[in-house]
Amino acid sequence: MEPLRATGRHLAELYGHAAELFGDLPAFASRKEALSWEPVSFRELYERGLCLATALIDLGVEAREHVGLLGDNRFEWILADYGVQLCGAADVPRGRDVTDQEIAYILEHAEVRVSFVETRQLLKRIEPLREKLPQLRILILLEPVDDAPAGVLRLADLLGRGAELRARGDRRAEERIAGIRGEDLFTLIYTSGTTGVPKGVMLTHANMIAQMNNIRMDIRCTDRVLSILPIWHVYERVFEVLSISRGCCTYYTNPRHLAEDLANVEPTFMGSAPRLWENLHQRILKRAREAHPVRRALFHTAYFLAHHYKESVFYLTRRHLFLKPVHPVAEAAGMVFHALRWFLLLPWYGFFNAAVLEKLRLVVGGQFRASVSGGGALPREVDQFFNYLGIPVLEGYGLTETSPVIAVRTEKKLVIGTVGILLPDTSVRIADLDTGKILYPDESAPHLGRGRQGEIEVKGPQVMRGYYKDKEGTDRAFHDGWFRTGDLGMITFNDCLRIVGRCKDTIVLSSGENLEPGPIEARLGQSNLIEHVMVVGQDRRFLTALIVPTQQAATEFDGKALHDALAQEIRERVSTAKGFKAYELIRDFRILPDNFSVGDELTNLQKLKRHVVAEKHRELIDSMYPHETGGSARKGGRR
Repeated sequence: MEPLRATGRHLAELYGHAAELFGDLPAFASRKEALSWEPVSFRELYERGLCLATALIDLGVEAREHVGLLGDNRFEWILADYGVQLCGAADVPRGRDVTDQEIAYILEHAEVRVSFVETRQLLKRIEPLREKLPQLRILILLEPVDDAPAGVLRLADLLGRGAELRARGDRRAEERIAGIRGEDLFTLIYTSGTTGVPKGVMLTHANMIAQMNNIRMDIRCTDRVLSILPIWHVYERVFEVLSISRGCCTYYTNPRHLAEDLANVEPTFMGSAPRLWENLHQRILKRAREAHPVRRALFHTAYFLAHHYKESVFYLTRRHLFLKPVHPVAEAAGMVFHALRWFLLLPWYGFFNAAVLEKLRLVVGGQFRASVSGGGALPREVDQFFNYLGIPVLEGYGLTETSPVIAVRTEKKLVIGTVGILLPDTSVRIADLDTGKILYPDESAPHLGRGRQGEIEVKGPQVMRGYYKDKEGTDRAFHDGWFRTGDLGMITFNDCLRIVGRCKDTIVLSSGENLEPGPIEARLGQSNLIEHVMVVGQDRRFLTALIVPTQQAATEFDGKALHDALAQEIRERVSTAKGFKAYELIRDFRILPDNFSVGDELTNLQKLKRHVVAEKHRELIDSMYPHETGGSARKGGRR
């Protein structure tokens, strides 16, 4: 049975339908303390959104105007979004981690006259910038306060003003809603970007409505969704709009309270990023290592059984990875083998699943059904661990420019090593990086070109309108009407999309060998000694790495001992025995004294800004290539 859902031609209409359909059900809940949450119903949220929209119109906000929305996850953020959408404008969102220079650039480039600001601290950063932003005339403080700084409006006052106007019969908000078109922008998101100046991605109401119609997630009004990812990013935002359309409640949490809220809220669904699962994986393994020998043996036995049992289940249900065509005889033999293994393991797995694995699954609450991981590649070992453990991780793929979802696993099509099947109405083709020739679909090639690697190009109703005030950048982003993702991938033989790496991240050694740093970094990142790692080697003879150790590693080891421990980790994890080629081995490394931070070396979704790291540590990188740069030779990653 299909879940009940609110629909509409644009977001304002969808929000209105959700209020009618789900009424007094809780839409969002804000954390007051561990077991205390303040809910807001769908009807109340929509009515307050209309009041805010009316007040914004009264302030002079025009239809299709760009309104700033600077802040992180909280109920007031989504309320501000309701106000902006219901007055027919488009928001320009960004989190607090942004630099002052980026704030100034975004607000100026987007021509923002009115902006919501989350906190007093953020206001203090913006005030000195106002001389450079003559068009910015109104600031609205989101956080509840008794009084605001001079010249700054409070959200509560605007809500009150809007309520008064509507009580007198003001229906300008409804008139604005009636005038919204599908091609109008609902948001203008400036990409945090791993390279260069942020670009304003123009996403329309039609883009987001297409996502609501095509994302096949079994989410219902009985579900509880935990929000941990940055709300300004379209990846988290699409989940929040999806939750609104399906009538379920979203609970706002943060990294500091995540473990506690997982236990107390017992969410059934959550959008997530790979780093969350990597950290959880390391924590579970660390707890197992430190446990009593009997408990440790039980854990390893239980996971061993789960691994082999689930592998057979995945094979028998055709959810294993097909990278090459399989001969019918080989496939039949595989079916017999896995059916026999499944039968033999079933009673043992059943016992250990109930006795051991069930307790491990409580780490994400007792009712957890699934999570979609995105924003980066999920290491295969981590991917297997949680899916074999019985915590479904449905990895997805997309970009800000595609609103964002292009493909996502479903519970019925959960193929580890892929990002799932394409959304309905979405087309993908694979293009040769050098010639632009279409490798898939290729009518002249066996199996239409499945298994061939190249740049992923996409066409569909979720693709952006373009980059704001950047025709040249928009033209570069498209090839014959297809959006160029910049990602390397392939279509597998069970019609799933597999991501191989980034076109721009590809390292070309001076010997001419091409390689992707992502799999190497993912393997090293699984170490409990390594917090962050960046592989280096463009136009060099061999690969090296910059490593940020974990706090645990920095505490347990002194300088030389830390170097030796990291060197051992590198040798064990990246070797020819582990499937890496000789030219993919790390020959040298350096230890960085400071952690990478969001807004500097990392984007908000924890993606590495390679150009920033490379520029900041240029001399350190050169020191690992003394014969190429003339620098002094320092071995083994010493600082």
